[in-house]
Amino acid sequence: MNERVTQFLHKPVLLKECISGLNIKPDGIYVDCTLGGAGHAKEILKNLSDNGVLIGIDQDAEALEAANTELKKTSNETGTKARVELVHRNFENIADIVEELEISGIDGMLMDIGVSSYQLDEGKRGFSYNHDERLDMRMNRDTALSAYEIVNQYSGKHLEEIIYKYGEERWSARIAYFITEERQTKPIETTGELVTVIKKAVPAEVRKDGPHPAKRTFQAIRIEVNNELGVLERAVREGFKLLNKGGRMCVITFHSLEDRIVKNEFASFIKGCQCPPEFPVCICGKKSEGKLINRKPIIADDGERKENPRARSAKLRIIERI
Repeated sequence: MNERVTQFLHKPVLLKECISGLNIKPDGIYVDCTLGGAGHAKEILKNLSDNGVLIGIDQDAEALEAANTELKKTSNETGTKARVELVHRNFENIADIVEELEISGIDGMLMDIGVSSYQLDEGKRGFSYNHDERLDMRMNRDTALSAYEIVNQYSGKHLEEIIYKYGEERWSARIAYFITEERQTKPIETTGELVTVIKKAVPAEVRKDGPHPAKRTFQAIRIEVNNELGVLERAVREGFKLLNKGGRMCVITFHSLEDRIVKNEFASFIKGCQCPPEFPVCICGKKSEGKLINRKPIIADDGERKENPRARSAKLRIIERI
């Protein structure tokens, strides 16, 4: 395995909980919507018989390369001949992907939301405030919009809005102002240059404590570049429709914006009648389509949180179609 593929592998978060939550049938059809290095997918594959199907989706070509190597290795080790389909697409296209594979329904779906450890650590992708590389942050390098365009072309007001909304950054107005002032002299081209501007905007006494001063702004720009929240909402909605009765969806999120979307979407699947409360009887006829497997999100135990820092903010929600 080459070094780039090896680096893409990371310890999957809430692995046991996800595998248990999916309630895998050996001959079932399962989709890993955010394949990454195949940490979760390998365990799904180990539970499938020769009649089972595993579909792995990722918009990052390097992730697919790493996953392909790992899944072939797992197939060889276990002897399973389950069908494995790897797809280079954004998982918001889940309905089209399943249709193109001539599959009518699925028995389980997993989404591990957010940027991978490899993408954060790999400076050339422009995700990290710890490397000085060209501003990029695209999970799919074939897309046009990058962090460079957002930082250098968005209006100050627009920058302030996304930094506040997606980064929950209290200094969003100052950061947006300092960015627009800086780019009047020359474009902000690298992550290092952006970090320098952010540090100027955030008061020194604030920078002494808490996370890196650029963390929330980088998160906000990354979400905007990849339309992460819109993708998540559409994927959860469309994915649920594809579940067979008894099929389950597991979604791991890493911050409150993502978790809120999943919680609200799940609630809409569970809700039955949508008639106004003043109606004496139901006339809409809508029935509940799902049930929650866990009322509250599942979080990592102390052991995993200590062993894997990425697990500290992870929340897992599971729903079953009825």
